[in-house]
Amino acid sequence: MEASVITTYRCPMRCAMCSTWENPTDAEREFRPELLEKLPRIDLVNVTGGEPFIREDLDEIVRVLFSRTDRVVISTSGWYEERVFALADKFPRLGFRVSIEGLSQTNDELRGRPGGFDRGLRVLLGLRRMGVRDIGFGITVSDRNSGDMLWLYELARNLGLQFATAAVHNSFYFHRDDNEIRNVEAVAADFEELVNRLMAERHPKSWFRALFNLGLINYVRGHRRLLPCEAGSANFFVDPYGEILPCNGMEHRYWYQSMGNLHEAADLMEIWNSDRAREVRGKVARCPKYCWMIGSASPVIKKNLHKVLPWIIRNKIRSLRGKRIDGNCFPDFRVPCHAEQGSLADDQR
Repeated sequence: MEASVITTYRCPMRCAMCSTWENPTDAEREFRPELLEKLPRIDLVNVTGGEPFIREDLDEIVRVLFSRTDRVVISTSGWYEERVFALADKFPRLGFRVSIEGLSQTNDELRGRPGGFDRGLRVLLGLRRMGVRDIGFGITVSDRNSGDMLWLYELARNLGLQFATAAVHNSFYFHRDDNEIRNVEAVAADFEELVNRLMAERHPKSWFRALFNLGLINYVRGHRRLLPCEAGSANFFVDPYGEILPCNGMEHRYWYQSMGNLHEAADLMEIWNSDRAREVRGKVARCPKYCWMIGSASPVIKKNLHKVLPWIIRNKIRSLRGKRIDGNCFPDFRVPCHAEQGSLADDQR
């Protein structure tokens, strides 16, 4: 089971694709670190926001989480450089993912703060110099920055850093319902090039990332997911007020429901096994959205490894023979899901 802990919706950035900064949480009502002691053992925890480093008690949050898991990764803008380095020094096993939305000019335009690219890059290089092993950065791709994505990939590869991708989307989390990729063909072409570069790498993890990015092409083209969504079963979110959510992709115009509040339960498992949680999972199964994000895609890829692996092997062999993966050809893994799940994709055709 994997978890994402949203520490706050306060944020110093002014991102073009996200309005969280205009809808900050009340710092006095944000959960206290000890609330997370109610979590069970977890495989992985992603700490996110807003900007997690706004929280003055972030070190205590991380300390509690390391009592529940062996791997904690923080997603950050890198804006608070010295706070990042201080926390990395305190917790050597801590992982970091810095959000960078393009090369210098593009990043600063999209994130709304001059100097953001420089700060993010300094954080990455500083962490690398400190000997932190679990480092990388991620980009949320749109038609405003898909070309820069390939240069950032090359930067990550040459520095030996992890590189994560997402496609711009709408949700309650971003307080946006108007994000849209208009130049679909250009974005799909850039993703296709990334897929082929990833498959050409030697590390098997990159081959699975190639599949994930093929899923992003599938998403921007408006098709149903390559694999069904099981959010709220293999993963969950804790929001700043202690609500347990199945994912961060819900939209109020379609549906939104918490599984329960951690403040009101003895522990997470009381919520996890409740009738309300089962009701939420039923709504996930019938969710009309067809979003493809790493938090919900990774667990089902792992679960269906026996069906995914033949595609990986077949396309790795193609890559070794100098043949390309076609961004218009999507595998059918024949994993059943509810007929209503992803039904909004039908409206795109």
